[in-house]
This record gives sequence, C-alpha cells and structure tokens, in this order.
Amino acid sequence: MSRGFLVILAILALAFAVVTGLAVRRGVLGPPPQQTAAIGGPFHMVDQSGRPADEGVLKGKWSAVFFGYTNCPDACPTTLFALGQAEKQLGPQAAGFQTVFISVDPARDTPAQMAKYLSNDAYPRHAVGLTGSDAQVQAAAHAYKVYYQKAGAGPDYTVNHSSFTYLMTPNGGFACVIPYNASPEDIVGHVKKAMAQGPGAQSC
Repeated sequence: MSRGFLVILAILALAFAVVTGLAVRRGVLGPPPQQTAAIGGPFHMVDQSGRPADEGVLKGKWSAVFFGYTNCPDACPTTLFALGQAEKQLGPQAAGFQTVFISVDPARDTPAQMAKYLSNDAYPRHAVGLTGSDAQVQAAAHAYKVYYQKAGAGPDYTVNHSSFTYLMTPNGGFACVIPYNASPEDIVGHVKKAMAQGPGAQSC
C-alpha cells in the first residue's frame, strides 16, 4: 500500500470524524452512546403558568423532552407538530404521555410566551413548557447533555440547539433518543415499544 494512499485514507478518516462530531453536537445523530446512562437529573424552573417546576413533572407519565425556543424557525415547530400528531395517534394511551418543552432562550421565553406558543392546536395538548433564569436553563441543558448557543445580535437573534427528543419513563429515567425529523408514526412506535416494557424501559 503506497504512502500516498495511506495519507488520503488518513485525511478521509479525519474529515469523517469532524463531520460526525459536528452532527452529534447539533443533535443530528443524538448523544454519544456512552452518555445515555447519565441523561436527566434535577432541575428547577417555572412552567407556562409561572409555577415552580422541577424534575417531578416527569413522574407518572411518559415524557418526550425537547429543548428549543418559541422563535425557532424550523426544528421546534416541526418537532412539536410531529409530537402533536403522535399524541393523537396514541389514542387512549395518550393519557399517559406528555411533551415537556424546555426553552433555551429564557430572555424572550417568559411563561406567558411559552403558554401562548404551546396553545397552537397543532401542538400536543398534554404539554408542559419550562423556562427560567440563564443559570437554570444551563443546569437543565447540562443534565440532559443538550447543546445550545446564541447566534447573532439584536432582537432577531437565533439559538443553535440540539434537535433530538428524549423519551423519559414515568420514573423519570431515560428510555431512548427519538431522532429529529422522526415521523408521527415513528414516534408512536418508539413510545409504544417503551410502554410495553413498563416504567423500567431502557430502550425503544
């Protein structure tokens, strides 16, 4: 094998590693497998009614946890629409399922703004919107291994953020990652598979 060929292989391997790392960072591929056992943990925020909320909001229901913001132009409305359709397709099982939407833009996402945003008829009916201070959002994002970063300046800035959804069990444990752009049918499949395993589910 020639030295030139080995150099080309090395360059291609490096390029693949960089692209894969960026994809993971942006939530396209989800978190690295070795991190999944540590996903979740305590947080202290407020819900869309302005009431204090912590990790207890996950208890008793299967929860689709998604980090985003109300001014998000694409990933957030797309994901919430899919979750809303999935909720409808779950039928009676939807009573045990909820969406937890956590803002990564606390400066603009007040409880009132979260409530208005989640009132969209196309979004899940069983939805909890959480926001808080910068420190509270950072703590929640850290617990869930979520990446986010403000982009731009002025009132029309955007926020780059992870775009996957976590399915959490009624015990507050991690079940699996639902990838971005999953169809409502795919989401229902993940949820039903986890439900069939019970509250101790560790995959879906």
